[in-house]
Amino acid sequence: MSALIPLLAAVPAMTGIAGYVARDMRGVAPGQLTARLATAAPPGPPLVAAPAKPKVEYFNLADLTNTDARGFVRSVERFHVEPWGLYMARTVSGPEFHYVESWLVPELSIRATITHRSPAHHRGQDYCLDIGEFTKVEPKRWKAIDHYLDIMVQGGRKSELRGVEDLLAAHAAGLIDTAQAHRAFERATTAMDGLAAHDHDVERWLASHGIVLSWM
Repeated sequence: MSALIPLLAAVPAMTGIAGYVARDMRGVAPGQLTARLATAAPPGPPLVAAPAKPKVEYFNLADLTNTDARGFVRSVERFHVEPWGLYMARTVSGPEFHYVESWLVPELSIRATITHRSPAHHRGQDYCLDIGEFTKVEPKRWKAIDHYLDIMVQGGRKSELRGVEDLLAAHAAGLIDTAQAHRAFERATTAMDGLAAHDHDVERWLASHGIVLSWM
């Protein structure tokens, strides 16, 4: 039986656990995250995240489009394929952001994203690493399933894990099964451990796996 089951049964008693765990994540070995969460005792009143279905996106290289989780089809400026992943770059409409670049890296179960902010807005993070399943489903079509957890990386300073409450709530609601939730925790732990070992430098960590990212 998965170690995640007794943890998920205690969801209503958990509050602010994403931030609490992020402060205590460095050095946690793969497979030990659920035990760390089970013994955590973050302060504050009970709070349960509202459950949501996993976000699913599609990337169509043939017609240069990205279909987001709400079904909106966005035009893509550029796709690029490497043996270890898929690069996407497109514009973003909004007052704060104007451009986004992402790398889907199936081997590490991450999507590395840089969001370019408008000049009037200060940039608060260097990278966002989403944890999920990223696969090529057809010769010219990729699929991304987000598993709630993401890591905000400020290069050379810190890495923060977010989305733990969302993942636990989704599991409790039956939107993601125990095996998937457990894999998401282990993948996030592996990424956090790798980032900590490389001074929270995403490029150095990925290079240790033979992966060299290129950006605009």
